Amino acid sequence: MKKNMKGILKLVMAGTLALSLAACGNNGGGTTGTNNGTDKANEGSTGGKKENITITFQNIYPDPTDPKNIIMKKIVKAYEDENPNVKIELDSLNTDQQKVKLKTQAASREVPDITVVNPAAQMKPFVDAKLFAPLNDMLDQNGLKDTFQEGILDFYSFDNNIYALPDGNNIGLVYYNKELFEQAGVKVPTTFEEMVDVVKALKAKGIQPMAIGEKDSWTGSFLFMNVLLRTNGPGFLQEVLDGKKTFEDPAFKEAADAFQNLIQAGAFQEGATSFDYNAGENLFKTGKAAMYYMGSWATGGIETSTINGKAGVFKFPTVNGKGDPNEFMLAPGSAFAISADSKHLPETKDFLNYFMINFPKETFSAKGAVGLAQKVEGDFKAAGYSDMAMEVLDMFKDVKGGDIAFDNTMNPATAQAHLTSIQNLFVKKNDAANVAKEHQTAYESNK
Repeated sequence: MKKNMKGILKLVMAGTLALSLAACGNNGGGTTGTNNGTDKANEGSTGGKKENITITFQNIYPDPTDPKNIIMKKIVKAYEDENPNVKIELDSLNTDQQKVKLKTQAASREVPDITVVNPAAQMKPFVDAKLFAPLNDMLDQNGLKDTFQEGILDFYSFDNNIYALPDGNNIGLVYYNKELFEQAGVKVPTTFEEMVDVVKALKAKGIQPMAIGEKDSWTGSFLFMNVLLRTNGPGFLQEVLDGKKTFEDPAFKEAADAFQNLIQAGAFQEGATSFDYNAGENLFKTGKAAMYYMGSWATGGIETSTINGKAGVFKFPTVNGKGDPNEFMLAPGSAFAISADSKHLPETKDFLNYFMINFPKETFSAKGAVGLAQKVEGDFKAAGYSDMAMEVLDMFKDVKGGDIAFDNTMNPATAQAHLTSIQNLFVKKNDAANVAKEHQTAYESNK
């Protein structure tokens, strides 16, 4: 499914930037003294009390120290308190675990009541298989649709039906530990070549230069694609899809070489492919690594970690003098979808409505509201958000364009070949021409 990049740029620059926007609470939000239509979930068709039911809520918030995990549990408890006949069973997994589990569940049509999907090309096979319920009616409940930034729901829509609700809308950037930079006597790099030099200088001082959770293979892909964004400019994958370029294009090979230069310089921790997303991120959050490339959704977790006050951010630099730092990897977030085969479809929709109505308010209070897909009410600075968080919000204002992730653009089989190819680079160097050939072969085999 093609999506207009102008559309995603518009939505990144729109609601996310505002520090004070139309109140989500105007639509009935808040977890105290608000029913949000949940009386319906407590009544049967004859008005009597409903039987006890359990709704399975699959999610990617497994880290108990992450604000989103805390927020999720808070909203779930509030809903259960208001609806004593409903039990929300959490199935919390890291991203790659959840993707694998969902594929298995989908194959047997045993999708949980609520699950997590990524936008565009990644969710299309599930929609085509009629595994997800349309959410148009639920979005009209309590004005939920109006809480989302303009255009963001397009990435989760097929044939005029919306099938999932995103939790974020983010950009890729580099977090760094100012204290560790000072110890090594290095400055924020403005070019990729300087970044490699910074890696070497940090390593010489016995400081782990960068952290990554490459067991979850999308993390390396996300970083690699930012290198490709610099060597080619925006739109490389679309040019491949349109038949204008192949993966054996010089820009792709140049990106593969540059990416491997970073790895070979010793940027990442030993055994990077055995660290999942949370373990990799925790290296940075506990002060054990000097840099961390990730989407702006990581801001909340870093802000509430032991390095709060020591962390800063910078834009991904130019590569071989190419690219614009104000072009970012753009990330419409993972999203919640409801199983079309849910045995408790009305109740599940009611709960997800309640969850999403309350999500912006609770996330803002927990200092995790940088990069939400929904509009946020409040003054971030006055609420005590860190200087780093304010830097991130300022970066949104500079966005001039960019690309979305590989696996949100290409079909799943080609995307998996890409993820494997890039992950292998963390283990063994491969000639850039071979990397390009691996990609092109996979693309041609899976058109």
